[in-house]
Amino acid sequence: MDAALADRLADVDARIIDAARAAGRDPAGITRIVVTKFHPVSLITDLYALGVRDVGENRQQELTAKHREVGALDGLSWHFIGQAQTNKARAVRAASDVVHSVDRTRIADALDAAGDGDGLDVLLQVNLTDDPGRGGVAPAEAEELASHVRSLETLRLRGVMAVAPLDEEPARAFERLRACAEDVRRVAPDATWISAGMTGDFPEAIAMGATHLRIGSAITGPRPPRD
Repeated sequence: MDAALADRLADVDARIIDAARAAGRDPAGITRIVVTKFHPVSLITDLYALGVRDVGENRQQELTAKHREVGALDGLSWHFIGQAQTNKARAVRAASDVVHSVDRTRIADALDAAGDGDGLDVLLQVNLTDDPGRGGVAPAEAEELASHVRSLETLRLRGVMAVAPLDEEPARAFERLRACAEDVRRVAPDATWISAGMTGDFPEAIAMGATHLRIGSAITGPRPPRD
């Protein structure tokens, strides 16, 4: 077992606890997802041995390959956090327990159509920038998309997800996400998850109500070079 990995995990978990307490929140209400993008499968098994039960992947092909290679590990949840494409919806659904990136009706419909009876937890990805080319539904349209997702038989709407813009204070961006989450809960009262916060800004996300953090390099270390 990599002692440095255990130390980094413990350090991040301690920082999560500190940030939660500073915000007057119970740390037990926060799920830490370790993003393993570009790392080998062995990292996932090492993390599992350290108690990690939530891992995230950005790319469908990598998610599918790792899910297949790791096999069944009791209690391990796979989170797909990358941009979802309709032609890959079946593969994403087959390897995911949670999809964080539903941002339009077409991808919601494709994920629903790929279902075989089991429900899939999904979140609406919200675009917190003024660039319509970025992934995510516009905040003003999130409530309408939430209503559509709620109408689909095999999807369970859990909440919202976003990435803070690089050119803005994270706290301000996450405050807008929190307001968007409140809009979504008008049509889906049980959609209480807020997926926000990464290595550089998770304390700010916790202060603004994040329930799920997507943390990579602070735990995994630098990504290995790609071939």
